[in-house]
Amino acid sequence: MSMLTKNNRQLKSNISFFWFCQLIASTSWMASVFVYGSFTPGDLLQLIAASAWTVSNIISVFKT
Repeated sequence: MSMLTKNNRQLKSNISFFWFCQLIASTSWMASVFVYGSFTPGDLLQLIAASAWTVSNIISVFKT
């Protein structure tokens, strides 16, 4: 196995790990709005931001 192939596999593994961590963070952020049960305008903006981040993470899987 060449060094380039090994490095490429390591990079893909790292990206998958980072993607998974980001997905956990974004969905947790989204869920926190519902756990607190507060839906003031600031909370709704937080929900929109977390939702956009989650959707972006999911879309990125299909682009690679």
